[in-house]
Amino acid sequence: MTENKTYSATYLGSGTFIISKPKRNPKKLRQARLKNPQRGARK
Repeated sequence: MTENKTYSATYLGSGTFIISKPKRNPKKLRQARLKNPQRGARK
């Protein structure tokens, strides 16, 4: 599959789609994980 920076969906038939979306920025992903720790981690 091609690496593109836009959201796209390709219809394959019979209700099947291939959905491609851009990868998340690693810096933003890290910040989100620091701000919102995983639920239930301390139980």
